[in-house]
Amino acid sequence: MTNPSPPRKAPEPPWRTEGTPDEPPKPPPGGRRMRGGWWNLALAALIVFLIANLVLSFFNEGDEPTISYTEFSKQVEAGNVSKIYAKGDAIQGQLKKARDNPEGDGTYTKFTTERPTFADDQLWNDLTEQNVTVTAEPVVQQRSLLVNVLISLAPMLLLVVLWVFIARRMRGALGGGAGGMLGRKAPPKPVELEAGEPRTTFADVAGIDEVEGELSDVVDFLKNPDAYRRMGAKMPRGVLLSGPPGTGKTLLARAVAGEAGVPFFSASASEFIEMIVGVGASRVRELFAEARKVAPSIIFIDEIDTIGRARGGGSGMGGHDEREQTLNQILTEMDGFSGAEGVIVIAATNRADILDPALTRPGRFDRVVNVSPPDRGGRKAILEIHTREIPLAPDVDLAQVARTTPGMTGAELANLANEAALLAVKRGQDRVTQANLSEAMEKVQLGAERPLVMPEEERRRTAYHESGHALLGMLQPGADPVRKITIVPRGRALGVTLSTPDADKYAYTEEYLRGRIIGALGGMAAEQVVYEVITTGSESDLEQVTRIARGMVGRWGMSEQVGRLSALPGDAQQAYGLAAAPGTLDAIDGEMRRVVDECYAEAVRKLTDHRGRLDALAEALLANETLEEADAYRIAGITRPGKDGPEA
Repeated sequence: MTNPSPPRKAPEPPWRTEGTPDEPPKPPPGGRRMRGGWWNLALAALIVFLIANLVLSFFNEGDEPTISYTEFSKQVEAGNVSKIYAKGDAIQGQLKKARDNPEGDGTYTKFTTERPTFADDQLWNDLTEQNVTVTAEPVVQQRSLLVNVLISLAPMLLLVVLWVFIARRMRGALGGGAGGMLGRKAPPKPVELEAGEPRTTFADVAGIDEVEGELSDVVDFLKNPDAYRRMGAKMPRGVLLSGPPGTGKTLLARAVAGEAGVPFFSASASEFIEMIVGVGASRVRELFAEARKVAPSIIFIDEIDTIGRARGGGSGMGGHDEREQTLNQILTEMDGFSGAEGVIVIAATNRADILDPALTRPGRFDRVVNVSPPDRGGRKAILEIHTREIPLAPDVDLAQVARTTPGMTGAELANLANEAALLAVKRGQDRVTQANLSEAMEKVQLGAERPLVMPEEERRRTAYHESGHALLGMLQPGADPVRKITIVPRGRALGVTLSTPDADKYAYTEEYLRGRIIGALGGMAAEQVVYEVITTGSESDLEQVTRIARGMVGRWGMSEQVGRLSALPGDAQQAYGLAAAPGTLDAIDGEMRRVVDECYAEAVRKLTDHRGRLDALAEALLANETLEEADAYRIAGITRPGKDGPEA
């Protein structure tokens, strides 16, 4: 039976021992004795003292020149000496007027000289005759020994102060992990939420029920750890939340901690990275040490791909850079858990595919939870949560809003509700109406309106361009219904046609994708049919067409010539030209052109056959600028198929 570890008063050393002999004798208080350190310091102090004295004596020379006794006698006879001081045969004095120094450069007023022992002159009589004052204090004041010592020690004291300052800074940088060498203070440690502060729970999370089910096991373990221990079961040491931005990964981690009622430590992976190598690892140690003190607890690391990228890719400095040291420390901390500490690590990332395999192996982040955008029912529940504090008008239909927002994440839906509330305040309304939500959705999906005045010819061409998109979307079987057509400039576009499906789609047929290409080429085809010109307004349409055609041919096996293989796996923009043989890439290029050419020919043919409907839509757009769904289908004379799709 192992002895329980004593309470931690300071972070443990960065190593763990097992089966070692008795502890080695502790070093004396104050740390390990520095062998030879004091002798070196004394020797350095002596050298500095001697050098300082030498320098001071050098600077003291020349202040009061030493003159010959003959020169002194001449100045006495001339009556130019005001006072003297004598000690033995040494004489100090001061002249009334400065005189040139015959034995040196410059002039002098104060002087020193030496009376020869064999001199037999009448010096005292001469001094009395010239009224020279003989003082009892030295004319040239010399520094005391204490002052000389202090002055000589000043450089050494300055060096010692500088040495201590740098040593403390370095100890703070490498021991406390605060970047002390750069003059920065340590960031505040992650701490437990305030007791009176409301905690986030699963009641604040909606639209991702299947993910809640995965995380409810973690909550149950934190609440009832004894039941798992009796069964011999161990909870995952780490849970990795993977999904697109805005799907609620951070909110889920906070909800798990709130449901379990345990402390929640949150930190971004980028906060561990510092210019000084070793700082990130020390911060990781400190974070895990704090979490163990209050276990059971949860550590949440956001954007872990910042430090968790796969190693050995040639980045960094020989594999020993700061990022890799931080990652190694995280792996070590997670591997050191005994399973009974009750500390669970939750991490979030948008790029789980680039993480180091050592992170996702069993024993570390051994449970990967994919957080996907919500379905229609989930979007409705999310909108209900984000509109709890927003007064809604009776005409608001959140189910309709959810139906027309496929693919939007929780963060985007929260922004949609907030934009609608801002519009209501701007217009002086006391409630948010359905019109506010519709306008906010247009702003979010299509962009803000631009006060752009277009020439009439340009405006008419834009009307035909958008009418071509819309009409082909109405005529193509299985295409997404047209929700709105506008020629009001929004964002970078001169006009927009909005089409969204009635129900969420998770798999696409070749017929549906061809319909998407035909609809995207509708604007260019309309300009060709009506004006027989091609303008630059189709740039974004062609980008969309190229992306769909590349996926059909190179990734989804929808080409007989290329075959049933994925020649462009993953990110096609990076893999294109690298993942297949040159002959296969040429075949993909030829098949892409064939698919797009066939779709463009189909678009031109349909618009030519239905030229009357195209003209009617264009004229209505010129008159009204914006057409809603019902008006667009009515003007085109087409029955809207399947008004309400099945629930997602």
